[in-house]
Formats: sequence, structure tokens, C-alpha cells
Amino acid sequence: MSAWDGIDEIVAIADAGSFVAAAARLGTSTSHISRAVIRLENRIGAQIFARTTRRVVPTPAGRTLIEQFRALIATRNDALSAVSDDGAPRGEVRMTCSIAMGERFVAQIARDYAFAFPDVTVTLELTNRVVDLLAEGFDLAIRTGTLPDSGLVATRIASRSLYLCAAPAYLARAGTPTSIDDLARHECLLGTAPAWHFRSQGKEITHRPAGRWRCNSGTAVTEAALAGHGVCQLPDFYVMPHLQSGGLVSLLDALRPQEEPIWAVYPQRRHLLPKVRLLIDKLRDELPGALQRSES
Repeated sequence: MSAWDGIDEIVAIADAGSFVAAAARLGTSTSHISRAVIRLENRIGAQIFARTTRRVVPTPAGRTLIEQFRALIATRNDALSAVSDDGAPRGEVRMTCSIAMGERFVAQIARDYAFAFPDVTVTLELTNRVVDLLAEGFDLAIRTGTLPDSGLVATRIASRSLYLCAAPAYLARAGTPTSIDDLARHECLLGTAPAWHFRSQGKEITHRPAGRWRCNSGTAVTEAALAGHGVCQLPDFYVMPHLQSGGLVSLLDALRPQEEPIWAVYPQRRHLLPKVRLLIDKLRDELPGALQRSES
């Protein structure tokens, strides 16, 4: 029995949702899949899947094994790809990005990349939580701003500007803030960022706004500002068209922070893999232009 016996099968079942679908994915028989699972369960002395007539659900022990097996498979495939003699990308790239940036910009670039290389599969997970790349088996994340010291490699691929703004109707009613301190008496519309950023005399200033309304959608925050409900600070691609049309007014321009970097973040061990390196190159080439076009 190979030390790898059952590992590919277990992950295929978890991904496909059934023994039959896993067999089709691996190009084998359902009986082979079933025997591989039974052998592995006997080997570890624990049940991996709870089977019913309709569903196959991982047990708690199974969930732990599946994530570790997924990482093992990724490492094995990465090792094989790294010694490929043609340098062509192949294998699966698992990447993650915030919902708004992913939907509006990154998804199209990643999709085009996948279909340009027939031996590459791209899985893009959009979420506003900070994914643990190593623990969850991801190859790449798109992140913005100052990065924590995580031991990951970061490549700057684009940048964005932050704008403090409000609708003319709101400013007519509540007055126009002329300093950061003035924001304490204004309705602040809050997004995912816990702090707003400014720059004065070469120094970065952080302000933690208080408000009665918060939403993790930049689009929804923009709509609230357009409706005259308060002041917001958002990236340029949300608000620039409205600033140009007059629907929003830019505030405290003299205190606007420097452009925020947008990073491709990845584990060191994946740095030289063609499937990751070429995708990062494509993002660096195309994301700045996509962001710029969205502002016009």
C-alpha cells in the first residue's frame, strides 16, 4: 500500500460532494473510491465521512485530515511543476481577494489567465476576512494597505487613492468639515476599514470615526453618502465618477493620504512556480489600468 493511498480520493470526495462524482473527477470507479476510503479509515482508526442516502459529510476528524491532505497534494504538485522543463504554468491556483475588488477587477483578470493556459485551474474565493494562506492552502491573496509581518512575500501590483467625501445636500445641512477634529460632530458612514487615514506635514494620521451606520459593502456606503446621510472615506474606484458628476464633494483634500499599495501576497515556497509567478505578472500589468478605467 502506498503512503499516498486514499489521499487524493478523500480530497476528491470532499470537493465533489459524493463518491460517484469523486470517481468521475479522478477517472476511476466508485468501488475504487469506496475501498480507498475504507482502507484509510481502518488505517487511522477513525471515520472520515458520515454517509447517508443523500449526502457524504466529513466528520470532525475528516475535516482535519482533508485540509492537511489538500496541503500535501498542493505541495506534491508544486514540486512536480517546479521541475517542468518548459516553464509553462500548470496545476491549480487558489487565490483570495476582497469581495468588491474581486468582483470588479480581479475576477476578470484571473478568468482570462485561466483560459489562456489549458493546464491551469484557478479557484478565486472572494471574502472580506483575512485568509490564512498557509493553513487554508491558498497560493495567493490580493491585499491593500500596510501589511502585518506575517512571513509572507508581497509584490506591489497596483495602488489606489482614498477620498473623504459627502453629498452637497448633507454639507448644506451639516456644514463642511475643515479639520479632522470636525469629523467628531459629523455623521460618519463606516465600511470595513476600522480607521480613516490622512497625511499632514509628512506624517500619517489615523482617525477612528464613530457612526450610526456601518456596512461591509463599499457600494452600499457610497449609496448612503449619495443619499445625503453622512461623510465617508472610500477608495477612488467607488467615488470618482460621483466626484466628477458632482454627486459627491471631496473634503479635506490637503490632508489626503498617500496612495495605498495593492499587494499580491503569497507563501515563499510558491515564489518560483510558473502558475503563480505568471498570474502575478498579469495582475501587475492589467490591474492598474482596470482601476484607472473605472474612475472615468
